[in-house]
Formats: sequence, structure tokens, C-alpha cells
Amino acid sequence: MIIDIISENIKVADFILKLGSATVAGLLIGLEREYKGKSAGLKTNTLVSIGAAVFVIISMQYEHQFGVDATRVLSQVVVGIGFLGAGVILQKDNKIKGLTTAATIWCSAAAGCLAATALYVELAFLSTLVVIINLLFGYIDSKINK
Repeated sequence: MIIDIISENIKVADFILKLGSATVAGLLIGLEREYKGKSAGLKTNTLVSIGAAVFVIISMQYEHQFGVDATRVLSQVVVGIGFLGAGVILQKDNKIKGLTTAATIWCSAAAGCLAATALYVELAFLSTLVVIINLLFGYIDSKINK
């Protein structure tokens, strides 16, 4: 009885740690987008990261059952995020807008998947890299376009 309670508490703590990590990663990535006034900012990137994490966590609950391939959910997250990303890409005159935001949403989903699989060092590196790339290359891009 006590072992069951401890085991359940460990599962809940693991879930909270994974979701908390996904939330922080999504917030960091989304903060840069929000700062730049992009359509998919803080909330969108955070929710994408959390959602991807939850789907992967759920699939991992069934990974040891016969005939179950838990990695299939990862591929479906990628496909689903593709549709979401397509919604922020617009063509205006001869210019395409929203491509970087769509790619950032895709990276937020990847962050959620990393959090769900407890790859925390990789998650920290990815989140930092996405923010640096968006900030640094956004600055360089604005200088080139002037």
C-alpha cells in the first residue's frame, strides 16, 4: 500500500517536472516572439510546448505494451504542428511573412518533446539556441534589409 502511494507520488512529481520544464522552455522561446510583436508569441509557444509534452508523456505510458510504438506520437506532433505553423505564414505582395514564427512554433513543439522524454540538458540548449538565433539573426536581418 505505502509503496503504491510512493510510486504514484513519484509519477506525479515526474509529470510536474516534465510539464514545468516544457512550460519554461515555451515561455522563454515565446518571450522573444512576444517582444518582437509577432502573432504567435508567449502564449502560443508555451501552449505548443506543453501540448507536445503531454502527448508524448501519454504515449510513453503505453510504450511497453505489445504492438505499441510510442515514437509514432512524436511524428504526429510534427505533422500537427506543421498545420499550426502553416496558419501563421502569409504572402503579402511578393513577400512571405511568418515563416520564422512557424519555425519557432515547430521548435517549441520539439522543446515539449524533449521535456517529456526528460532530456533536460538538450532542452536547455535548444531553448537557448532558438532564442539566440531569433534575436541575433533578427538583428542581422533588420540591418541587411535597411
